[in-house]
Amino acid sequence: MKAVQEFISITPWTIVFQICNLLILFHFIKKFLFKRVMAMLDARQQEIDGIYDAAGKDRDEAAQLKEDYARRMHDARDEADRLVRSAVDNAQRRGEAIVQEAKDEAAHMKQKAEAEIAQEKHKAYTELVGEISGMAVDIAGRMVEREINEEDHRDLVEDFIRNAGDAS
Repeated sequence: MKAVQEFISITPWTIVFQICNLLILFHFIKKFLFKRVMAMLDARQQEIDGIYDAAGKDRDEAAQLKEDYARRMHDARDEADRLVRSAVDNAQRRGEAIVQEAKDEAAHMKQKAEAEIAQEKHKAYTELVGEISGMAVDIAGRMVEREINEEDHRDLVEDFIRNAGDAS
């Protein structure tokens, strides 16, 4: 047991040497290793901060681009709607103009046809009057040439009617 006690026993000089060794070790670690580790940790922290800043800027830029895209899409939809409405209005106005032109042309053609019919009617009437006058003069000439009895009169009228039917 004495051996175990010597092994476990606390010697003041050993404690002092161990504390001195520990202080010297801390001093060398602080002087040579701690500054470099801290410099590396600071550089790493700055790199991470830079990455976070870039990510924040990219996120803000993406949000701005998304907002700009949404605005442009809305404007494009509005423009497309306006163009469609304008095209429909133009087509409707053009259709109405075409219908009106057709009505005007039909009215003009009808008026022209009525004028031609009236002119042809007048021409036919004039020709008919001329023919009837000629026939009347013929009949009058025949009547003057001979004395007419009732039977001759009837024959002349029938002859006149037949010739009038042939002339038309």
